[in-house]
Amino acid sequence: MRTIFAIIISLSSLFGLEAARYGVDISTVKVGNTPVTRYALPEADGPQVLIAHGFAGSQQMMQGYALPLARAGYQVFVFEFLGHGRHPDPMSGDVNALDGTTRLLMEQTADVLDRIAVDRAPVALIGHSMATDILARVAQERSDIGPVVLISAFSQVIDATSPRDLLLVTGAWEPGLRGFAQEAVQMVASDAVEGQTVTSDGVRRRAVVGPLTEHVSILHSRAGRAEALAWLDTFYDRHSDQRTLPTGTAILGLLVGIVLLFRPLAVLLQRRLISPTSISNGQIAAVLLLPALATPFIAVPLTPDILPVLVADYLGLHLFIFGVMQLLFLVWWGARVGGISWTAVALLIAWCALFGFLLDRYAANFWPTADRLWIIAALALGAVPYMLADTLLTAQAGLLRRVMVRLAFLVSLGIAVALDFSGLFFLIMIAPVLVLFYLVFGTMGRSVAVRVGPAAPALALGLVLAWALGVSFPLFIGV
Repeated sequence: MRTIFAIIISLSSLFGLEAARYGVDISTVKVGNTPVTRYALPEADGPQVLIAHGFAGSQQMMQGYALPLARAGYQVFVFEFLGHGRHPDPMSGDVNALDGTTRLLMEQTADVLDRIAVDRAPVALIGHSMATDILARVAQERSDIGPVVLISAFSQVIDATSPRDLLLVTGAWEPGLRGFAQEAVQMVASDAVEGQTVTSDGVRRRAVVGPLTEHVSILHSRAGRAEALAWLDTFYDRHSDQRTLPTGTAILGLLVGIVLLFRPLAVLLQRRLISPTSISNGQIAAVLLLPALATPFIAVPLTPDILPVLVADYLGLHLFIFGVMQLLFLVWWGARVGGISWTAVALLIAWCALFGFLLDRYAANFWPTADRLWIIAALALGAVPYMLADTLLTAQAGLLRRVMVRLAFLVSLGIAVALDFSGLFFLIMIAPVLVLFYLVFGTMGRSVAVRVGPAAPALALGLVLAWALGVSFPLFIGV
């Protein structure tokens, strides 16, 4: 019955996601080295829209906005910032200076605009998170900008007159950014409330909230996307009779279905005799708390500067120290890794590759550029021992222990950030990637571990974790 449910939810989700793309021509061009994806109906000649993703994002993450706008007749262009997604060139400059990384990203945005904005109506801008500051600054400096939609926005450059035509979309679970959006509207009308459009001296503003959403899921909020389409239609005097499809729900359904479908496959693996890892509650507490507390104090002073990816050096080192410490405790207390099933390794990697293909098509970049392969290999040196310890601790554990095991590592990263906030701040943004990894790949790995032991899933998932981290964070070369 579970398998039938998984097939139904997977197929229905695929149908919904393909329906969102149906009829839309999707092509990729380059502006310099910047990959730009164009979404438009055949022969579309509507206004042009430029969409930019947030930090550690990619053009796939912005499809929730690109596709409905394209189906409504707009010509939509989504580009990838330096160091992100499949852009081959790293970010650079001083991330804390306006004339550093920010200026470089503004110049990159201007280059794309110069290519697409040729003798046409003003170009609409849509951006998420980090991109909101870049787009607000670009809009202030150019005369060819039309309506601006900023999602989960924060920018000190927004004032009472710029951008002149601005919609702010925020997730209901983003209280700080929701407050900022309200303040931006109240710059125009001091008594304005959420959901109210205000105008003054040619300035038009509105702040809306996506129900039940946070910083990432807001990108698929049906309410937020419908508001964005209506905002652009008003500016360009258009009427779009377009239904906003529930792509966020479909992506979630597809991922759940893929995970559930793996279990029947794992059952086909030949079962091996597994020596149970039996340790006391006190030993469990020690193997969680001691590495969690000690690793940051060891790793932070040793942080290398080798990998051209933000915080990747530290993260790889943290994974290695944390995992090795846990393994030493576990082996000392009698844990046995056992032999490795290469069939299980191949099965896990193949299913993870399928998952990655679907994720890359519908939700977020999952395939690396050539320059990232050695970064993935370096991260694997820490990810494999970490996953081996994780698998030993979780393969035969109940839900509570599995949660505590993963929480210990996240807390350990939090301590590291507290010790070096300016240098390791971006580790905060790795938490959602890790939680998704535990829920998806950790669940599949456990299905294998209970049949063939921890070695096979630890190797496979260690490589997949290194891969996921290696493609998620931007390439960066500091000043």
